[in-house]
Amino acid sequence: MLTGREAVSRAGIDAVALKPAECDVARAVDLPVDRVTIDYEGREHLPDAATLDRLAAEMDLYVTTPVRADGFDPLGDDSLLARVPDGARRVLVAGHGAYLSEEESSRAVAPRFGAARRESPDAWVGTEGVERVALAAGGTQFELLSRSTDRDVRALRAAGFDGDIAVYAPTVLTDDEDAVLDAVGAYVARRRPVARALPDAPDAPDGSPPTDATATGRTREVLSAAARDFALVGSPGAVRDRVDDLREAGVDHVVGYPARGIGEFLS
Repeated sequence: MLTGREAVSRAGIDAVALKPAECDVARAVDLPVDRVTIDYEGREHLPDAATLDRLAAEMDLYVTTPVRADGFDPLGDDSLLARVPDGARRVLVAGHGAYLSEEESSRAVAPRFGAARRESPDAWVGTEGVERVALAAGGTQFELLSRSTDRDVRALRAAGFDGDIAVYAPTVLTDDEDAVLDAVGAYVARRRPVARALPDAPDAPDGSPPTDATATGRTREVLSAAARDFALVGSPGAVRDRVDDLREAGVDHVVGYPARGIGEFLS
């Protein structure tokens, strides 16, 4: 039986994304990859400067910085940038509304992407919800895996885009279907095409069907298929095949988020 580190290596992902509200990001130094991205989950969860310094000294560190958020706003308060070490690179994102105030959410993204890219020309640029703006900003395009990723990347390459492309995907290194749904069922159910395809559940309090291992029938079929479209799931070998397909389409970096916790990648 493979260890977690061996499974990650066999799966072929070259970077791991960590959520600081979920784990001790200092454990990243034990992962079998050289590149780690730290997601943004609000300033209260931003790792301290000493932790980020240690990680940047050990590996290629990327820190997600929402350009509309106070502390990372290149046209306003950018005080939190002092916590990001010189040896780290930034991932510029518009910022998820869950982590932004109403005022922050109302700020224009395009001029902030432009200003941030001038300050950090080697930054990755998150495309979720702002694809055209991100492409105009240039730099490594950082996309969420979807059922159209292969087609979209091939189209970008055919159109002449020669920059790097990175893809982010929740990752579950098992073919145990119950474990897969427990880990990523709720995530894939929120993706718009999946939400439209899921049947109603009149007996549920909110009319929504269960999205975990208890899902049955048509709901389970939809979620299981969607898990393969919007996440990297299955045995390490099956995930490696999917990663190889992405690279063949023109993806340069595949970033896996350990949906069952960092322990799965370290055990």
